[in-house]
Amino acid sequence: MTDAELARHVAAELAWDPRIDGARITVAVLGSRVTLRGTVGSFRQKREAGKAAGRVRGVVGVDDRLGVVILAGDRRADADLRDDVLQALLLDAHVPPSVGVSVRDGVVTLTGDADWQHQRDEAGFIAGNILGVTRVDNRIRLTGRAKGNSDIAYAITRAFIRHATLDAGALAVAQAGGAVILTGTVRSWFEHDAAVAAAWAAPGVTTVDDHLTVTC
Repeated sequence: MTDAELARHVAAELAWDPRIDGARITVAVLGSRVTLRGTVGSFRQKREAGKAAGRVRGVVGVDDRLGVVILAGDRRADADLRDDVLQALLLDAHVPPSVGVSVRDGVVTLTGDADWQHQRDEAGFIAGNILGVTRVDNRIRLTGRAKGNSDIAYAITRAFIRHATLDAGALAVAQAGGAVILTGTVRSWFEHDAAVAAAWAAPGVTTVDDHLTVTC
């Protein structure tokens, strides 16, 4: 597939997804790597646009350079935005109560500690859904207190084997304490994200160093 054909497919996927207003999004592709430029009306649309581009067959990477421009009627004072984000986080059982929130010019910064990456991701996801947020800076630290099999690399490899879309034989995992290094090849950006997510799910992981190569 040529880069021009891939750009058309990505643009079609953006237009297909009803959660995205792609009217002001431009798509460029070089070497099967997609760059998104333009503006969207919410941080959630920006996030969904990146996900939509990444699931198109043939894409090996996504550089999301979209800006978020909040419409005048949707703009919020930082104090009001912080209150709404805090309330939403408190109502989510997956988010630790220790997570803190600050807001400046629509940019939400999350701080505090979490035991699991999924808790960190959940806090970022919830904050990004609040109307008026232009960006989420997720600074939540992982404590490493979540304990499971001490051989984290083995546990992640077994997760790769169980996964319906991953070729575990093409992936390798190295471990130093809670730090994990992924190497090898995947067949799509979608598989790349699945492999990274599987690694983050292992108990005790504090960092994931991603050296995966996407080969279509």
